[in-house]
Amino acid sequence: MKMRELFPGVWKSGTKLYTENLVPGEKVFTKNIVKLKGREYREWDPYRSKPAAAIMKGIKHFPVRKGSSILYLGIANGTTASFFSDIIGKGGIIYGVEISERSMRDLNQIAESRGNIVPILADARKPETYSWIEPVDLVFQDVATNDQSEILMRNCEAFLKRDGFAMIAIKARSIDVTKNPRDIYKQETRKLSRRFEILDRIELDPYEKDHLFLIIRPK
Repeated sequence: MKMRELFPGVWKSGTKLYTENLVPGEKVFTKNIVKLKGREYREWDPYRSKPAAAIMKGIKHFPVRKGSSILYLGIANGTTASFFSDIIGKGGIIYGVEISERSMRDLNQIAESRGNIVPILADARKPETYSWIEPVDLVFQDVATNDQSEILMRNCEAFLKRDGFAMIAIKARSIDVTKNPRDIYKQETRKLSRRFEILDRIELDPYEKDHLFLIIRPK
């Protein structure tokens, strides 16, 4: 089995993506574990993770790196965050904001075993309620709501380092079910481009229908 490193910490073999398991022996959120040269890799499913879908669709930038500090808005039960956790390693940290208490219970278990995820039960619209977190290298917005871009901008203003990056999965149907998704993409991209440089954009079909993934940085 041959693996090719697409980005630091993200490998591809055939049609599948992998990250090196931070907690060897722990099989969570993956269909398949592969052992190669004394290391253990977890398969990262693009149908269950929007950043994985963006990578599979050929995105050119991916600012999740070893040692990164990340603010993850809408972390849910930690599926995607567990793969970010693999990539950033023990020297990185993920602040995971989630409003659902049910999801938070699942996330707490993942956080306990991994050691680099900090669960925060809060509303991402109110960054002042978790103002104690440190400035971060990356803000990832994955909250399904009609004010996604505003939530991202508010949190970037509060926490993103000047040389940091942001990622957002724009969910057209959460913003307006009556409009053509591409019109929504234009509307939200225009809004964000006032404050950010758009580094990369890619539609996530067929992995995620009616989603646009953006990687941006402050102007």
